[in-house]
Amino acid sequence: MTISVAVSGASGYAGGEVLRLLAGHPDVTIGAITAHSNAGSRLGELQPHLHGLASRILEDTSVENLAGHDVVFLALPHGASAGIAAQLPEGTLVIDAGADHRLEDPAAWEKFYGSSHAGTWPYGLPELPGQRDALKGAKRIAVPGCYPTSALLALTPGFAHKLLQPDDVVIVSASGTSGAGKAAKVNLIGSEVMGSMSPYGVGGGHRHTPEIEQGLTNAAGEPVTVSFTPTLAPMSRGILSTATAKVKAGVTAAELRNAWAEAYDDEPFVHLLPEGQWPTTKSVQGSNHAVMQLAFDEHSGRVVVTCAIDNLTKGTAGGAVQSMNIALGLDESAGLNVQGVAP
Repeated sequence: MTISVAVSGASGYAGGEVLRLLAGHPDVTIGAITAHSNAGSRLGELQPHLHGLASRILEDTSVENLAGHDVVFLALPHGASAGIAAQLPEGTLVIDAGADHRLEDPAAWEKFYGSSHAGTWPYGLPELPGQRDALKGAKRIAVPGCYPTSALLALTPGFAHKLLQPDDVVIVSASGTSGAGKAAKVNLIGSEVMGSMSPYGVGGGHRHTPEIEQGLTNAAGEPVTVSFTPTLAPMSRGILSTATAKVKAGVTAAELRNAWAEAYDDEPFVHLLPEGQWPTTKSVQGSNHAVMQLAFDEHSGRVVVTCAIDNLTKGTAGGAVQSMNIALGLDESAGLNVQGVAP
C-alpha cells in the first residue's frame, strides 16, 4: 500500500530530517510540504541536501494544506502543534515531533512551558516496556524529546528490573547545536561554539526534566527524581548522555549487565556494546541507532550508563518514522536502514 504523507515545519532541521528519511521510505508518497515564514520558497533553497525534493514549493502550514493525507508530521515549535492537530480528521495519523503532547501531568506542562496543557498522546519511543502495543493502530503520537530519548534508553532497563534507587539520578548530556533549531542565535554561531563547551538549563530548569522523570517513574512504578544538566558541544549533530543512579543493596555487576542485555539484545536500533567498548556520537550520525555501555562503580555504588544518539534522527525524525511504521503495521525498519557515518 502507498501512504500519503504531509510534513509541516519542513524548512527547519527536524522537518528536513523527516523528509530525508521519508524520501527513502518504500511505502510513502510525500504530499504537502509546509512552512510558516518560508512559505512560497523552493525547498532546495533551504534544504539543499534533499535533491529529489528540491523543486518543491513550500506551502503555508494550514489545516487545509495538511488535511487529506494519511499521515501528518508536525515538526513545529512547542505550542504550535496542538491547535492544528485538534482540527485534523480523527482518522489521520498525526505525529507531533514537538513537545505539546508528551507530558502526562498538566501541572508539569504549565510549570515548564507556561501555557495550558493540550493533552497526552501515546509516546513514540517503541523500545520502552509495553510501548509498541500502545503505538499499534494509534492515530495520535507524541515523539519524545531528543534528550529524553537518550536518557530513557540509558536507564529504563535498571528501573524496569527494580535494580536502581529512585531518589538520586544524575544525567549530564552533551548535544550538538542543531538541537537548538535553525533560527539564528548569537551563542550558536561558529565563532562562539567552535572549540568550546557550555552548560545551560542548569539547576533543574530544562524543559526535558519532567519528561525524563515521567518516563523513569513509569518504568520504576514509583516516583523517580532526576538532576539533569544539558551542555552544548561543538558539533552539529549528536547527543552523548551519561546517566548514573544508585544501585540497590546486593545488586551485582552481572545483574546489571543482564538487565540491559535482556532489554536490548533483540532491538533493531538499540545496541548494548561489548564490554570495554564505549559509545561515540559519530558512530550513529545520520542513523536511527542508539549505542550504549554501562559500568558498575562499586566505590560509589552507582551504575554509569553512557548512550549516544543522533539528536535529529533517533532523537526526533527517526523515532517519528519508526512510530509511524508501527502504528500502520508496516515493517518497523522501513526507511530507517541507514547506518552511521565514519569518519
